[in-house]
Amino acid sequence: MEIRAVAVIGLGTMGAGIAEVLARGGLQVTAIEADPGALARGMASLDASLGRAVARGKLTSTEQAEILGRVRPAAGIAAAAAADLAIEAVPERLDVKLSVLGELDRGCRADAILATNTSSLSVTSIAAGTRHPGRVVGLHFFNPAPVMRLVEVITTVLTGPGAGDAVTGLVRRLGKIPVTVTDRAGFVANALLLPYLNHAVTLLETGYATREDIDTAARAGIGLPMGPLALLDLIGLDTSLSILEILGGELGGPRYRPAPLLRRLAGAGLTGRKSGRGFYDYRAGQPAPAGGQETIHNAATGASPGPVTLISGGAGDTAELAALIGPASPVAAGRTDGLVIVAASDTGAGVLPAAMLAGRPADTVGLHLAAGGRLAELITTRLSSPAAVEAAMTFARGLGRDVVRCPDRPGFLAGALLYPHLGDAVRMVQDGYASAADIDAAMTLGCGYPRGPLRMLDDIGAGRVLAGLTAMHSRYGDPAFAPPPLLAEHAEAGIAFCL
Repeated sequence: MEIRAVAVIGLGTMGAGIAEVLARGGLQVTAIEADPGALARGMASLDASLGRAVARGKLTSTEQAEILGRVRPAAGIAAAAAADLAIEAVPERLDVKLSVLGELDRGCRADAILATNTSSLSVTSIAAGTRHPGRVVGLHFFNPAPVMRLVEVITTVLTGPGAGDAVTGLVRRLGKIPVTVTDRAGFVANALLLPYLNHAVTLLETGYATREDIDTAARAGIGLPMGPLALLDLIGLDTSLSILEILGGELGGPRYRPAPLLRRLAGAGLTGRKSGRGFYDYRAGQPAPAGGQETIHNAATGASPGPVTLISGGAGDTAELAALIGPASPVAAGRTDGLVIVAASDTGAGVLPAAMLAGRPADTVGLHLAAGGRLAELITTRLSSPAAVEAAMTFARGLGRDVVRCPDRPGFLAGALLYPHLGDAVRMVQDGYASAADIDAAMTLGCGYPRGPLRMLDDIGAGRVLAGLTAMHSRYGDPAFAPPPLLAEHAEAGIAFCL
């Protein structure tokens, strides 16, 4: 069917944004909100958004008036009777959505499509609560809807023929990119993003790394626009906890089990930016950026480290470090002064074996230059002395990189965050839930990744990611780190995921 008239129920931030997108696309929109005050605020928000587009030169005043003219505010669901498509954008509560869909089911035409904008609830459960579940689909816009290009289109085992195709075609007409999947908790974007964010909380809670170092490693080592803890504050810790509980309830497994610290902070009302405090404190305005020059200047500021000797960690590539320090060489016989640096590999045997072989473990630390040229990971062992760590920080500050400190464990810090995340993406392909192209589209367009996770994996190399996950699984015994069989197959055959 051709969709020409759409009703949007709920005119909060998401509903107003969706109504704007539809009206910009030339459709007639009925904007429904039962609360008169909320309806007025929603229409004002829509008008203000269009006004900002005019101020930026993206629209003319005439176009703004035409778009507003296509939006008709209404106070009751009865106004949706003539719509070809009705989209609910009410709060993310199953009882509320079921109530709204039930009213739409009774009030809309028999051939109208009903859509839920849920980001994590079961579309199947919502559809099953209606008299005509075959016409119910998920249509998950991302916030802010006028800006974000991704829309997840979700069909269920109950969806009738044509409904999914009709809304997918509409998404394309609106200039958005649809990713079409079947109903599963979290769909693509949230099912991949939330376990990664949750793992970052676990690393903080267990003392693996500091808050600033975790966020710096994600930005400078992985290339993501925000660190995971800062992103949790932006999303809302309560919202993130709710999504993780839904994911865990359907999918199970340790990757979806909320970190206790996340639960405690959310329970205390420290939900992030909206409450003024979360992992960071926002009460005095925006906190200083995590990592970067702040991390470097806050590092130990001792005297020159003196002589530095570079040794190989066995699996590491020493070439880049050797260009900065000098050729890798055995520690001079009988020498007891200076710093020993192991050129470390995040998938290798670690730093301690090389430190023991050198005979001076107290003077030894590891250094790993992450790909991309921005991050230096300083790896300490249980035997590294405070003096050696201080000297190493002094030395690392001079490399012109963001420096983070982490323990001598598989993946170090950036890899410990990234490799399980990439494993989750491979598992999603392996399960046949989504293609590599759709996964990468969801994460770049929906979550702001500069590269999708499967593209990252191809760039790093399947063999290296496999080695990293294998080492993590061997060290911790956690099934969350078990490499997916498909990853091993791609590594063995030399096949890229993004062809």
